[in-house]
Amino acid sequence: MDRNGEPRIPEQRAPVPAADAGQAADTADLRFGVLGSVRAWRGADVLPSGSPQQRALLAALLLRDGRTATAAELIDAIWGDEPPSQALAAVRTYASRLRKALGPGVLVSDAGGYAIRLSAGVLDLATAQELAAEAEKARAGGDQARARELLKASLALWTGEPLANVPGPHADTERTRLSEWRLQLTEARLDMELDAGCHAEAVSELTALTAAYPLRERLRELLMLALYRSGRQAEALAVYADTRRLLADELGVDPRPELSRLQQRILQADEDLARPAEAPAAPAPVRAAQLPASVPDFTGRVSFVQELSARLAAADTTVMAVSALAGIGGVGKTTLAVHVAHAARPHFPDGQLYVDLQGTGPRACEPEAVLGAFLRALGTPDASIPDSLEERAALFRSTLDGRRVLVLLDNARDAAQVRPLLPGTAGCAALVTSRIRMLDLAGAYLVDLDVMSPEEALQLFTKIVGKERVSAERQSALDVVAACGFLPLAIRIAASRLASRPTWTVSFLAAKLADERRRLDELQAGDLAVKATFELGYGQLEPAQARAFRLLGLPDGSDISLAAAAAVLDLPLQETEDLLESLVDTSLVESAAPGRYRYHDLVRLYARACAERDEDPPSGRAAAMSRLLDFYLATAAKVYAIERPGDRLVEHLAPTQYPGLPFADGHAAVDWLYAEANCLLSCVHQCAGDPALLRRAVDLLWAAKDLAESGANSRQYETTAVAVRDAGHERGDASAEGRARLALSTVLLVSGRFEQADEEARLSSLLAKEAADPMPAGAAPNDRGIIAFYQNRHADGERFLKEAIDNYRADGNRPGEASALCNLARIHVNMGRTASAVDLAQRGLDIFNEMGLALRVANGRFALGIALTRAGRLDDALSQLGQALQVFQDNRQRLWEGTTHFRIAEAHFAARRPARAAQHAEQALALRCIGGEWMRGNVLTTLGRALDQLGQADRARACWREALAIYESTGAAEAKDVRQLLSPMAAA
Repeated sequence: MDRNGEPRIPEQRAPVPAADAGQAADTADLRFGVLGSVRAWRGADVLPSGSPQQRALLAALLLRDGRTATAAELIDAIWGDEPPSQALAAVRTYASRLRKALGPGVLVSDAGGYAIRLSAGVLDLATAQELAAEAEKARAGGDQARARELLKASLALWTGEPLANVPGPHADTERTRLSEWRLQLTEARLDMELDAGCHAEAVSELTALTAAYPLRERLRELLMLALYRSGRQAEALAVYADTRRLLADELGVDPRPELSRLQQRILQADEDLARPAEAPAAPAPVRAAQLPASVPDFTGRVSFVQELSARLAAADTTVMAVSALAGIGGVGKTTLAVHVAHAARPHFPDGQLYVDLQGTGPRACEPEAVLGAFLRALGTPDASIPDSLEERAALFRSTLDGRRVLVLLDNARDAAQVRPLLPGTAGCAALVTSRIRMLDLAGAYLVDLDVMSPEEALQLFTKIVGKERVSAERQSALDVVAACGFLPLAIRIAASRLASRPTWTVSFLAAKLADERRRLDELQAGDLAVKATFELGYGQLEPAQARAFRLLGLPDGSDISLAAAAAVLDLPLQETEDLLESLVDTSLVESAAPGRYRYHDLVRLYARACAERDEDPPSGRAAAMSRLLDFYLATAAKVYAIERPGDRLVEHLAPTQYPGLPFADGHAAVDWLYAEANCLLSCVHQCAGDPALLRRAVDLLWAAKDLAESGANSRQYETTAVAVRDAGHERGDASAEGRARLALSTVLLVSGRFEQADEEARLSSLLAKEAADPMPAGAAPNDRGIIAFYQNRHADGERFLKEAIDNYRADGNRPGEASALCNLARIHVNMGRTASAVDLAQRGLDIFNEMGLALRVANGRFALGIALTRAGRLDDALSQLGQALQVFQDNRQRLWEGTTHFRIAEAHFAARRPARAAQHAEQALALRCIGGEWMRGNVLTTLGRALDQLGQADRARACWREALAIYESTGAAEAKDVRQLLSPMAAA
């Protein structure tokens, strides 16, 4: 400060002109900032400023007011006494990059050095200096009110510590100088505030400043004066005592004379000291413009922007609150709301208010405090602001009456926090963002914000990383945004990390994010972190909610049903539903459908991390998965028993402690099995890794074998069976391995991979004997008999099926015996033993009928229909096959349905009805059949025969050529017959 106590403005020099007449500097809309982070803008777009050292060079040039800095001066500014060996080359590189970013004519080379030529008002520091100088003149001229406003405007240009995070000795020196000047300006402003009678308002700010700068005596002096004028004489004297003690302890000196004189005047209750130098003037109406800056790379959300903008535009006739923008942390609620609010500004010419309500933090903003801030922003004097919430809310609504103001309430805790802050008259509107769905906010228009679409996610990633890098590795970029779960915050963090690392490739980042256990740790950059965002929501949960959130994130399924969740939590259904719905309201869990819930991928990873960290005892995680496995196994066993009454398989399954669901009928049971297919198989796969759960996991796989035979879930069933088989083999568990190999044999057989299926069934038989396990003892040779039938190894097939019949009878498994009899009938058909085939199929069907096995009755009718077709009893065959088809359709057995259509086609062709035969063959192709590609070849052959009889020879030959290609690729014997069909003699 100068001798009169005024802040000393940093030295100003006349700026060098922006460019010579011939340079054509591109300075349109160019702005620079050093009173915070060193940044550059062109219009609303932030320009890249590069590495810390590059920003140090930019800062050094900006602070020279257009004068040239030599290379040596810049090296000294950036690195001081220890520059790197390539310092000069680095300076040239930094200058080249800045020149490219800033445009032509801004950064120029001059006399072996560099300079930045700026127009007036381009640098925030220069603007702050001009405002401070104007304030000094206004104060000297007696216009205290104008001086205060000018100082406030000057201080408002600071956005943080000057030259933040800029390295180098020059930056350190300038940072100290500018920070000191900022304090001087603050002291001068506060001095004028006290002169204006705003002592009560100043106490809070001065208390914080004296805590931050305890040895700064001018601040202590101003605090004493503010307290004294607020009627708090004792506190004012206490400040002096604290200051005297601190100075003595820290510096060994006494307070300065001005402070001591002020203490004496307070002790004497000096009346002149109690009066401010000027009476407070009535504030002029203020137009608030508090919206945060909109991000320059805002992407997508087109429908939301249009919808919300339309509603805001119509606010002149209604009062509208949008509390939608509800969603998980990081989904972009604030970004969208701010973007929409900026777009709507023309509709609200009287101002825009904004507040972060801190709803996810430990101390959410109190409505009273927010209303006080809003009223001040709207020009209400402090003395006129009432104390109670109700009175402040009423005054707020009255102040807005007749005005058109937009209120953006960000990060709200709940509806109770929001209600007092809503406008009450037409012409105003409120946008509210929150992690919870504010169903209890009357009149609110609710919008649930989901993650981005893959296209939007890739667009955002590209805007941050750059089109060139993304175009070169598009698939890796898609992998990155998918690993981010299409969550905007996660995408922004990942893209920002990549953009700041030129040596990284997109595929390298994708590989890092592929590790699920490390993914959340990778998704952080600076003060942005996905994990920290989720932590805020988790920290607000009650203990029961937190436990549910942790444990329900453990299962691998795409979602989870209410009943399965109750098993995981070991709670009644109603209590489980209440917990889950409360988690939906917090946006930590999504409601996938009535009675089903799911996690966002990254939220699930976070929930699992919480379970590992917080679940006490740790065995609680394993117990939760054990209950879930029990629930699935017990329920799947009931489904199996309903479909196959009397089948002894359920008696050979591992016992369970947690009960399964009851079913009213077979349709409900089948509905449950297919609805839970993904989650059930995911549970098997996940539990296979735990030795304590392996036996139950493989039994669940076998109890759900309909999922393999139907074809709807064959791929997932196969990968799960392989995982369980490998786990059983690794642990030397012959029973688990044998049962898993048998399950795998079934799905391989269905897909037509007969050699692999036969080998798995063979090994299953050996392991069953080793483990004395009766279940595979019958099922394995039964599968091998079916495989031999498909491979035309009829003698082997007959031997295997007779073995299966004997083993089933030894186990008392009559449904198994019936199944083997029907399969043996099919082999006898191909061996030309038609009468025996009909008899065997009828015996199997009789057993199924006797036991009331509806689905297995269909298998029996299927086998009998084939035998009757070969016996020439075509009407009887079609009757049996038609009844079987209806049952397969009712039970969602698509592959069996397709295979039955093929057998019906054969019967119609034998009955010389080629049109009907072609119709059913086409349906078989559409549905697919048991036997995979080999069976597809059979269907195409029959379709070709039917088409040929219909006079469609060219199309028939196309079918046969496709069938021949299939047979040749699989080495099937049927290739010979098709070649004959395609021969010229056959065509003639």
